[in-house]
Amino acid sequence: LKLTVDLGEGSPRTSVSGIAEAYAPEQLQDRSVVVVTNLKPRMLRGIESRGMILTAGSGGRDLTLIDPGSAAPGSEVK
Repeated sequence: LKLTVDLGEGSPRTSVSGIAEAYAPEQLQDRSVVVVTNLKPRMLRGIESRGMILTAGSGGRDLTLIDPGSAAPGSEVK
């Protein structure tokens, strides 16, 4: 899935994620997620991905998004 993520920095980032078996695009709209942003951008399926959405599980349909709770967009994970 190609996702646009608000990190609270003023401009959204694009992230390409392999979570389509576990989540439909409409399930992700307006949802808070944890994103790793200190990675080099990568071209995935012809799209520049600038972050990695964190999930837990064995893969495929068995993936659960890591929920940041009430943390504001752009909060650091420690």
